[in-house]
Amino acid sequence: MFTGKILSACAAFAATAALAAPPASECPQPRFTGQAPPDQYERKNPLPEGTDTSAAMRLFKGDGSKVACATCHGEKGDGRGPLAGEFSPPPRNFKCAQTVDGIPDGQLFWIIRNGSPGTSMPAHPQMSDEEVWRMVRYLRQLAR
Repeated sequence: MFTGKILSACAAFAATAALAAPPASECPQPRFTGQAPPDQYERKNPLPEGTDTSAAMRLFKGDGSKVACATCHGEKGDGRGPLAGEFSPPPRNFKCAQTVDGIPDGQLFWIIRNGSPGTSMPAHPQMSDEEVWRMVRYLRQLAR
């Protein structure tokens, strides 16, 4: 009986959390990540528009050997990956130009590198600066 009450309470909490979070398809999505430090926020992507992002796309989609960006953000970057329903707030929908275009390059870089406290977005310190900048370019392509 005690276990049933705990499960009911957990289900109620999960339902409330799901209602509080915007659906992944909402565009634009509200922001949940704080602003990067000013020196990071103001950074500009050193890679010019038109830079080859095929390596970033492969990194985003993964090779099936470990969790990749697409596991949460979806193959198309629409925030509907196989694990997307597990998170509150939901993964970012990069197909939403209104959301992505409002985030400076430096902020995207900082989030990819350091994660997003209060969300399920992990830090990626193992990525080189060039990989992160290519990923920023790729995310902007997804929003087009």
